[in-house]
Amino acid sequence: MAKTIIQTDAAPQAIGTYSQAVRVDNTVYISGQIPLDPATMEVVAGGIEAEITRVFDNLQAVAEAAGGSLTDVVKLNIFLVDLGNFPTVNEIMAQYFQQPYPARAAIGVAALPKGVGVEMDAVLVID
Repeated sequence: MAKTIIQTDAAPQAIGTYSQAVRVDNTVYISGQIPLDPATMEVVAGGIEAEITRVFDNLQAVAEAAGGSLTDVVKLNIFLVDLGNFPTVNEIMAQYFQQPYPARAAIGVAALPKGVGVEMDAVLVID
């Protein structure tokens, strides 16, 4: 088993005791991404749409640093403080993914780090 830590300046740096992603052979486990601008490490302004977009951008940056892309995502977990934002996630996700879509879960949570409305993590399998 070859384990590689993935790190990129194109996504927010870890704000805790974790790596942005870990690659084991051809599987990549991306840690939860919140809507932080990697340049400032501040939460993006503009509401939930901007937050969701930034999270997908962050996931994409980490996937690319691992040698893959969002097309390699096989499992996506979405954590929302307000499940009423689920349709917005679907609309924005359609800009980043095409069929066949990854397996996915949407989970309502009481709170997320830094008071954001969305967090996502992903598993990729890269050929």
